[in-house]
Amino acid sequence: MLALQGDVREHVAALEAAGARTTPLRAPGELAGLDGVVIPGGESTAIGRLLGLFDLLEPLRDAVAQGLPTYGSCAGMVLLADEVLDGLPGQPLLGGLDVSVRRNAFGSQVDSFEADVCFAGSPLHAVFIRAPWVERVGPSVEVLARVASYDASAPLQGRPQDATDGDVGRAAGRVVAVRQGAVLATAFHPELTGDTRVHGLFVEMIQEARG
Repeated sequence: MLALQGDVREHVAALEAAGARTTPLRAPGELAGLDGVVIPGGESTAIGRLLGLFDLLEPLRDAVAQGLPTYGSCAGMVLLADEVLDGLPGQPLLGGLDVSVRRNAFGSQVDSFEADVCFAGSPLHAVFIRAPWVERVGPSVEVLARVASYDASAPLQGRPQDATDGDVGRAAGRVVAVRQGAVLATAFHPELTGDTRVHGLFVEMIQEARG
């Protein structure tokens, strides 16, 4: 569990409820022997800077590229994207997902909301806090969830101003969960709901990678 900044304790509780054993990751040497890593929600630029300060950016980037199962929520999704739209100049990224992610796409803190999504074919209640969304997915990326259905003949443009109190408005249809091989990412925070299905999927991914 990357433990530099963000909602670490909530992820730890969800992972352990899903059957995983956790250990904090704060130094390059602690990567050895890990079966997977979670990049928590928080502030993507702050986490990126801390990865550099703790000499973890390049080792973790290499580990993700080499197939270490990795899950990122919210800020973690931003860090795992190969391209970030509206990011800060020189923002450090881990990469690993062939997607373009728009940072803080749903709006500011006051635009945070909750909504039901269909995750991997099943309903799931999701919490979005200054959340990103995915605007482009590569051919090897599996879309696991969108905010809601929408008319594909009328693509959505721009950042919504009315995505509050569960009303996702013009954000309907945005991609909010993806998987590419051993990398999983969600724009929402499943660690805040008590529903462990997303973390359970990640544990399954680790088991698959271990054979």
